[in-house]
Amino acid sequence: MPIKNLIILFGGRSVEHEISKRSATNVFKNIDRSYYNVSVIGISREGDWFLLDNPQQIIESGKEISLSLSTTHPRFEIKISGETFDIQIVFPILHGTDGEDGSVQGLIKCMNVILIGSNVLGSALSMDKIISKKLLEHAGIPIVPYMSFTKDEKISFEKVKNKLGLPFIVKAGNLGSSVGISKVNTLEDFEDALEDSFKYGNEILIETFVKCRELECGIIGNKLLSSTLLGEVILSKNYDFYTYRAKYYDKSAVRVEIPARVPKAIHQQIRDLCEKAFLTLKCNDFARVDIFLTPENEIFINEINTIPGFTDCSMFPVLWENMGMSHRELITKIIEFGEKRWQQEQQYITDLKGHG
Repeated sequence: MPIKNLIILFGGRSVEHEISKRSATNVFKNIDRSYYNVSVIGISREGDWFLLDNPQQIIESGKEISLSLSTTHPRFEIKISGETFDIQIVFPILHGTDGEDGSVQGLIKCMNVILIGSNVLGSALSMDKIISKKLLEHAGIPIVPYMSFTKDEKISFEKVKNKLGLPFIVKAGNLGSSVGISKVNTLEDFEDALEDSFKYGNEILIETFVKCRELECGIIGNKLLSSTLLGEVILSKNYDFYTYRAKYYDKSAVRVEIPARVPKAIHQQIRDLCEKAFLTLKCNDFARVDIFLTPENEIFINEINTIPGFTDCSMFPVLWENMGMSHRELITKIIEFGEKRWQQEQQYITDLKGHG
């Protein structure tokens, strides 16, 4: 099997830039070099692209590159030297805006190279919390009661309270990693929460606050899916919900239990719903599904992360490790799914000459 050129793409113009860097470092460390010739491209916070030696290098210290959008010979060019290198596979390890939302996926698709992870549609649908909820709801998948608003609308605290009860959660409409999320008990909380969430975009989502256990499930595959046993994120009593700080900076904030202690029948029911949600939102190759489970064993699918974290403390690789798959095996498997899917897509007709 010939060694293929694979590019790890990370960073980006996102509030989750640092998490992307940490995830890319782990993928870079664990990728199988007997199959792939690995290059690393970092996208700065300003949106400039640089060729790096490794993901821990300061992005702007790398070699600035430009892109040739040729479907017959897609390549990057180093601006200073004019040296070029061919592109065969791109593995985006980008979280949030301009990376997990379909924008970069569209650029890669234009090059007609192998894209690892969800394509344009699956990325865009899953990243938009409001659209994804509507689609999940339409598919009969249980979700938390919600309302959505744009910045231009007048938002009444009383109306939200009457429909969703107190407390409720206010979220930015298109972010992950618990950024732009607030728990609201009072009118004053509400005004602060709106101001915070609207910093990140034009739409917000407001949901009923559900007293629940937070579970997560890893999924790989395409038409035929494999899912992990569930993991549970058990929060310290110092936190009301799973905040950005709790996720990434406070090691005492959570403990993880894998597999989660859930009755066998409910465990399987949740895994089935997670796989259904993955297919409903047109995801590809891999994702992590976040689930709420109430004390009465009521299940809610919270959201899907199409590029889940690969950091040391990220749930996705740990869930698969529990299934007997090492980080290296998991990364190889995911890339293989992307390659096979791309090969199938090449069979579709894009030119009507000779087919009329």
